[in-house]
Amino acid sequence: MNTNQFGKKGWAPDRIEKLNGKTYVITGTTSGTGFEAAKILLSKGAKVVMLNRNPKKAEDTIKTLKQDVGNHIDVLAIKMDLAVQDSVKNAAEEVIKTVPQIDALICNAAIAQVPKQTLTTDGWESQMGTNYYGNFTLQALLFPLIEKSKGRIVTVGSLGYDMGIKTIKFDDLNWNKDYTPNNAYSQSKLAQIMSIYELQERLKKVDKSDIKAYACHPGSSRTNLINSSGSPLMKFIFNLMKLSPLTQSAEKGAYPQLMCATEPNLDQSSFYGPTGRNNWTGPVGAHKLESHAKDKVVSNKLWELSEKETGIKWNI
Repeated sequence: MNTNQFGKKGWAPDRIEKLNGKTYVITGTTSGTGFEAAKILLSKGAKVVMLNRNPKKAEDTIKTLKQDVGNHIDVLAIKMDLAVQDSVKNAAEEVIKTVPQIDALICNAAIAQVPKQTLTTDGWESQMGTNYYGNFTLQALLFPLIEKSKGRIVTVGSLGYDMGIKTIKFDDLNWNKDYTPNNAYSQSKLAQIMSIYELQERLKKVDKSDIKAYACHPGSSRTNLINSSGSPLMKFIFNLMKLSPLTQSAEKGAYPQLMCATEPNLDQSSFYGPTGRNNWTGPVGAHKLESHAKDKVVSNKLWELSEKETGIKWNI
């Protein structure tokens, strides 16, 4: 990898200017990287709209944020379950009623390593339904507000995109055959990342390159992701890993998404995350994205299919 454009230490939040008057919408903020991202944006004066599925946890999070940052912060919570399309639509409507514009939508929430094949209420494999279709619909519905402020869409992917079958299994998207937690998770994260580069292409075609779309990942961060959906063995392995130098804090894990949401003139064609060993930890910057994540034929087919599956057409 060439040298980091942000110097030896990589990108850090001290590069963020004051964000007064700016609005950020973040999914999954009750713990982990989403919580840390919300906290840093609020500390810079931004307004933050949190989308979480558990209203009680969201309420507690707001209390914690007020203790940490101050009572003056402008933060509000809207209930949304990414796994349920109706919930995503209702939340998007609520956001549209509440804020006039969005400077960045940060799609941070995800589920991972679901032990057995499970379908969402809409009939999709749960990781694809939550991590991919949920985000596809949310981004499409909030796009008009993002367009208004020439804002950004930031997708928090995962190195998992490179750990499964490395393409989209169009003939069996729900893994009715050969389901494994890892393959299904990997496909959902690959789809998420692919759709960002596909969106860039589509925006370019209609001369809307002033709306930016970014893909990043948190590296190997000490968060609750696996603890909330993985099998007992996965949980055990991840909890052991948390004690090792191969992981970093959730706060550091939030840096890539914060950078993609706020850093001026950031190149969209790159993939962002830690640049150290295996891209698990280390200074944050751009690093290699494997070519299967930018396969134009697959990503175009996936986009068309997603509009059909969700019934949501992007108004680009």
